[in-house]
Amino acid sequence: MMKILYGVQGTGNGHITRARVMARAFANDPDVQVDYLFSGREESKYFDMEEFGDFQTREGLTFIHKNGAIDKWTTLREAKPKQFWRDVHHLDLSSYDLVLNDFEPVSAWAAKKQNVPSISISHQAAFIHSVPKEGQRLIDKIIMKYFAPAQVHLGVHWYHFGHNIMPPFIEDDVANSQLGQHFLVYLPFENINEIRLLLESLTEHTFEVYHPEITHPAQEGHIRWHPTSKEAFHHTLHHCAGVIANGGFELSSECLQLGKKLLIKPLHGQFEQLSNALTLETLELCHTMHTLDVDEVENWLSLPSGEAVKFPKDPSILINWIKSKQWHDTQRVCEALWKEVEFPDKVKRKLARLTSTPHSPLKAS
Repeated sequence: MMKILYGVQGTGNGHITRARVMARAFANDPDVQVDYLFSGREESKYFDMEEFGDFQTREGLTFIHKNGAIDKWTTLREAKPKQFWRDVHHLDLSSYDLVLNDFEPVSAWAAKKQNVPSISISHQAAFIHSVPKEGQRLIDKIIMKYFAPAQVHLGVHWYHFGHNIMPPFIEDDVANSQLGQHFLVYLPFENINEIRLLLESLTEHTFEVYHPEITHPAQEGHIRWHPTSKEAFHHTLHHCAGVIANGGFELSSECLQLGKKLLIKPLHGQFEQLSNALTLETLELCHTMHTLDVDEVENWLSLPSGEAVKFPKDPSILINWIKSKQWHDTQRVCEALWKEVEFPDKVKRKLARLTSTPHSPLKAS
């Protein structure tokens, strides 16, 4: 039996959502045993973690956000490098055959230090390739290279851009989705009062707002406020008319799979989210606003519904590749997974035009 430690970045819920899909598939495979380690938030702030059994947590390294932007100085001030290196040193990997990593630094550096085979399966790993990028600085390149190192990098993205990048796994199915009247708002790094100001004049529409600072459900006219909850959030997502969100990868992927129209407000100074917005807008799969702009929201509300992108649901192809131990042959598994992806016709036409254009934004950056 192969024994795996799966390290997951816990700062945002997107990494955890992807890990849940993998955890359910691993649980049904008798040939593997998987333990889970999360870092990046306080243990008490994780929720709906039943799939991960007796998981471990570490403090790790994380980024501090304030009013919709990364607060670099607070991030540096609150970092605890001594604690981080103690956690790396004390994480014993001697019983594991492999470390899987979704941008989690403690398990990544422990694997490097102890020379345990490690595979990065993350959206961040896609950015080591020539994919569309917006606002990337030297510090971003350093973070992508050294934050969570691995021997093999298997990036996850909405398109492969000619590289060994795989599509996301999304369990939600458009057949289980309904086009409702309300709009889901998930802007966890924005100030609640700023969200209220954004929405309060748009009284012809109902907004269901989820935010980590909300502790009890409340209603203010056409705005309903909710604490974070996986089950309630996904019910709202499945029955909404569209989604207003930051530029996180996993929620955007779920919206694409469900055919929900999408308005993205990427975090200031977060090149990954800016790059996500660039890719989706180039493919005409979202609209973008760079500030909380009422006019932008009003214009987006009047747009027609989105069209679904079909992504793989079952990670069995990936798990079989992991079990094969042919880890440096990433081309084979990526090609098999992209065969399961179906884009709407308009996206196929857009891709055909862009990939044949010499200076296309979907080419090397």
